[in-house]
Amino acid sequence: MANTTAVAGTPPLAMPADQPMDRRKLIAFFAMVFGMFMSILDIQIVSASLAEIQAGLSAGSDEIAWVQTSYLIAEVIMIPLSGTLARIISTRYLFSICAAGFTIASALCATATNIEQMIVYRALQGFIGGGMIPSVFAAAFTIFPPSKRSIVSPIIGLVATLAPTIGPTVGGYLSNSFSWHWLFLVNIIPGILVTAVTFTMIDFDKPQLQLMKRFDWWGLISMAVFLGSLEYVLEEGNNKDWFSDERIVVGTVFIAIGAVVFFWRAFKVEFPVVDLRAFTNANFAFGSLFSFIMGVGLYGLTYLYPLYLGRIRGYDSLMIGETMFVSGIAMFVSAPIVGRLSNIVDLRIMMAIGFGAFALGTWLMTGITADWDFWELFLPQILRGFGMMMCMVPISNIALGTLSPQRIQGASGLFNLTRNLGGAVGLAIINTILTQRTDDHYARLAEHVNYGNPAAMEWLNNVGANFNSFGLDGSSVALQRLSGMITQQAWLLSFMDVFVILTALFGSLIFFVFLIAKPARPAGGGGGH
Repeated sequence: MANTTAVAGTPPLAMPADQPMDRRKLIAFFAMVFGMFMSILDIQIVSASLAEIQAGLSAGSDEIAWVQTSYLIAEVIMIPLSGTLARIISTRYLFSICAAGFTIASALCATATNIEQMIVYRALQGFIGGGMIPSVFAAAFTIFPPSKRSIVSPIIGLVATLAPTIGPTVGGYLSNSFSWHWLFLVNIIPGILVTAVTFTMIDFDKPQLQLMKRFDWWGLISMAVFLGSLEYVLEEGNNKDWFSDERIVVGTVFIAIGAVVFFWRAFKVEFPVVDLRAFTNANFAFGSLFSFIMGVGLYGLTYLYPLYLGRIRGYDSLMIGETMFVSGIAMFVSAPIVGRLSNIVDLRIMMAIGFGAFALGTWLMTGITADWDFWELFLPQILRGFGMMMCMVPISNIALGTLSPQRIQGASGLFNLTRNLGGAVGLAIINTILTQRTDDHYARLAEHVNYGNPAAMEWLNNVGANFNSFGLDGSSVALQRLSGMITQQAWLLSFMDVFVILTALFGSLIFFVFLIAKPARPAGGGGGH
């Protein structure tokens, strides 16, 4: 019965394997991919430059985090909603409106004169930009024949993983070389081009405006409350010491209420705001689970490496970006290799190799010291970039490759949502572990550095005498130095703890990969059946 719900205006059935590609559709698709790249890049592009934005807008340290949080909250609401909007107004209108709105919001961000304006404009940018991301995944699996997926999947996989990885690099370069305004101004000309090309070239489907009469407004409101509150609690929880803060408690209550109403509406109404029935497809359910965990690795390591380089090594945003660029190069080089392998190798084996490479990269990081620099981080980052691509392409093929075209628009939103939620959950857990373990390690280390320790006393006396000779209060300076050394070592030990946990997580996934059924080989994909 599921297929009988398809009406005129749904995405076309996948083309026969031997049909040549329409050049018009190719141009439209690559314009969509570039729009998605801008949207995902903007999640991370400000992360390395928050200090510059804070100074430029005279914002408080507790306010500046909302430049990032407002974008993420708005985006996470739009991503699952985009499938329904694409069915109502068509992919052409949805994508071109989102591209135009994203461009306008970027210009507004560059003109912000206070933190309140910036937060509103960033929320607008995140919400509108979020509509572009799932549309690309949906288009890839509806306008291309299965035989072309070995080319198309690596492209969207590369963009989805490369954009957040190089975001800090691009952001650091722009704010260092020009000013923080260019973090947003850089979107304007590409945004205008993407809007023009997508509006004139996209013709994948037709609007179904009659669906607007059945639009579930209560479902939309409850989803916004549920996902918006969830993103807020995960983003701010660790900073506010979780449930000891009243706002986190209120946010958790909103999560519960929003979730109950949202899931009730999703299964009760005829035309839900998000079609959750895609999860009845086992491959999609497993693919979404793996996507969630890839979100932990993608956003978690994009956060951990710069944190180490800034906190321990004292790097500025540009130096961090130059070091982080290694992962991006590894992804870029791996993409065509992964595309070719997806035609001839069991997708489960590719995922197992990818998870293994990721686990090996994080395991190498468990030996981290305060002296680690570019070359010590080189191999872990290569393994991370290669592992990410080896996982991302098979995951999207497994999740979306077996769905009917009528389901793909809504399902691609859910699939992308799982990656973003994985990132949010991963960052919340990583931050909590870092905070708690740093305190634990500091307390343990401090126990051994006391007045009963001859080596500690000798060090304090020597350093104190050195500073006394310069006319300073040597004993106070020596104690500060010692406290700083203990703090640094406590940080390093907590980084090691997080990398051990990530190693265990990705190592265990190697075994879970083989619990899913062997994915069918796409027609014309090569490598047999």
